[in-house]
Amino acid sequence: MSETASLRDPAEPATGRKAFYITTPIYYVTAPPSIGNAYTTVAADMIARWHRQRQQPVWFLTGTDEHGQKVLTAAADNGVSPREWADRLVETEWKPVLGVIDASNDDFIRTTEPRHTERVREFWQAIYDAGDVYEGTYEGPYCIACEEFKLPAELLPGAGGVPLCPIHERPVEQLSEVNYFFALSRYADRLLELYESHPTFVQPESARNEVVSFVRQGLQDLSISRSSFDWGIPVPWDDKHVLYVWIDALLNYATAAGFGTDPRLFARTWPADVHLVGKDILRFHAVIWPAMLMAAGVDPPRQVFAHGWLQVGGQKMSKAKATAIHPSEIVDTFGSDAYRYYFLRAIAFGSDGSFSWEHMSAVYTSELANGLGNLASRVTSMVARYFSGSLPEPGDVGPADEALAGSLAETVAAAERAMDRLALQDAVAAVEGFVGAVNGYVTEQEPWKVAKDDSPQGRLRLATILYTAAESLRAVAVLHAAVMPRASQALWERLGAADQLGPLSEQSVAEAGTWGRLAPGAAVRKGDPLFPRLEPDAPA
Repeated sequence: MSETASLRDPAEPATGRKAFYITTPIYYVTAPPSIGNAYTTVAADMIARWHRQRQQPVWFLTGTDEHGQKVLTAAADNGVSPREWADRLVETEWKPVLGVIDASNDDFIRTTEPRHTERVREFWQAIYDAGDVYEGTYEGPYCIACEEFKLPAELLPGAGGVPLCPIHERPVEQLSEVNYFFALSRYADRLLELYESHPTFVQPESARNEVVSFVRQGLQDLSISRSSFDWGIPVPWDDKHVLYVWIDALLNYATAAGFGTDPRLFARTWPADVHLVGKDILRFHAVIWPAMLMAAGVDPPRQVFAHGWLQVGGQKMSKAKATAIHPSEIVDTFGSDAYRYYFLRAIAFGSDGSFSWEHMSAVYTSELANGLGNLASRVTSMVARYFSGSLPEPGDVGPADEALAGSLAETVAAAERAMDRLALQDAVAAVEGFVGAVNGYVTEQEPWKVAKDDSPQGRLRLATILYTAAESLRAVAVLHAAVMPRASQALWERLGAADQLGPLSEQSVAEAGTWGRLAPGAAVRKGDPLFPRLEPDAPA
């Protein structure tokens, strides 16, 4: 790395703590979003919301990748210019879907925005001036869907001897162009040192092993320009070329965080804490991206986490194969909370997962409608019936009551540990397990039978059971707020917690397991089912 390549502005002193900075990949505007795209965004949103409830400042970024041959081709197929196509898709599809899935992103970056394009040109001009870019000729197989040159050994055999991209299973093109190259091979040793000194830089472990093995085999220099089309950011020192879409797009994580424009914001956010990516774009983020930053004298991100693919009918979700499903198709049937819950609960984050309407219907019915929803309805209805909607003062606690309080503390600790390692499904499962324990508690204690005992002892026992169940639901609302924000907010209000404890968004995860936060006298009210029963004609 040359010191003259450093682009970091003199950062003003950050006020307060560094924000927890999490990003999704930026999505190609070649078609409307699918549940595969939304899966990554929902995962990032859960992480962002969880950290906010740890009382941390958070910066959550998503956006769209709008340059490159793939976007150019999609626009041409629809008879409009690339810019018109990008504007249409962003405003009618990509931004609206964030509302459909209740994403809480702090920013939305488009790679056609000047705040991005001008910084990209400055970044690469500095690296060029430092001697890490040179002119050369590249010939090899290129996948337009990946926007990537492929190594011959990676390709799959195709009909008629035409090799196929291993990811998209589409024929690759043989390209030969005079391009500019980034001296990526110079950074192999520094990358290996990064992986060694920061073992969690690439996660999960299978992804880390893949990246380390790839770099140890030796790196080729990277072609960073294209001259066969003009939809992209012009190369600053040669306007006959445009920058390769990936080395433009990767910079969004820095330009959106104020790189080159807002030193105070950049100091508060950078380095990014987590980049969430699909495993098909892992090498771009775990090899090329940190090498670019090293060349520019900028700290690399702290972690790149690669999740698996979503499959439908046993195949990787694909727009080309007509297996893509729009998120609204599912949300319209099950609601946004159930949508979020299912994908976070049913898929081990980091592994491949599959979607089926039948499985989602089963999870919705068993864990949400019959589980949490039924529990909330039973508890609030009994408080309304037996104590006129005022949470009663509990009496002496017994072993079952104490066991539930202990189980809550263990649940919070387990969920926190899971979130620290981004085992999102384990965090959701821990809370679901606690909901099951509360349901079991209510079933075993039979408050509807205890209510028939009008003696003082009977009334006290009933009060203790219902207080214990309601206090448990108070904690569930906090713990599930990152997963199901709408249902959690509704539950929080029905328990009277908003009046007593303040907004749900201000509740600390760490204090969720502190027993007795919901005080007697809270105004508990019934409401519509949190998770209505599915209509008979719902997909299944």
